Amino acid sequence: MKVLGLTGSIGMGKSTTAKLFAEAGVPVYDADATVHKVYEGEAVAAVESAFPGTTANGKVDRSLLSAKVVGHPDEIRRLEQIVHPMLRAHHQAFLDGAERSGAPVAVVDVPLLFETGGDKRVDAIVVVTTSPEVQRERILARGTMTEEALDAILARQMPDAEKRKRADFVVDTSHGLDPVRVQIRDILDQVIKMPQRRS
Repeated sequence: MKVLGLTGSIGMGKSTTAKLFAEAGVPVYDADATVHKVYEGEAVAAVESAFPGTTANGKVDRSLLSAKVVGHPDEIRRLEQIVHPMLRAHHQAFLDGAERSGAPVAVVDVPLLFETGGDKRVDAIVVVTTSPEVQRERILARGTMTEEALDAILARQMPDAEKRKRADFVVDTSHGLDPVRVQIRDILDQVIKMPQRRS
């Protein structure tokens, strides 16, 4: 089974592309959804014990947690030591299940794939992109983010041009869904023939 890493900066259309892979019958692992899941379950007690006052109603409150760890590299490392082993276990369980199901390809949707070294754990990388204008327009249209907050997020993410340089496949979502569906079919045809390269 080949493992495709799917990534892209905020507002590029990565979630939509992940849905289209799923629509094509490919098992898709959603890293963000898994973080939500562990923050509502197995991570709660350990996070509360390490960072008192960061849970509410039986789950980790991400804004309270952010207030304690953002800007404190040592605290972020401490949080990662708690959460990363749980996330790795979920990730591995997903891959094992996909393999058992006989899927020729599985997709792991990881926003910070390059930033976290996840590119070494996949066989090929799909980077989702669009123009900076469309990206900004999409994000600000959600009405949940200011220009300043967006700039802060973009500053933390690897630049889109760098991601595209390191990708095996680039999917441009600027022109609607149909061209993306065609690209996904091409990617799936090609990735099956590629050598396995994940470590």
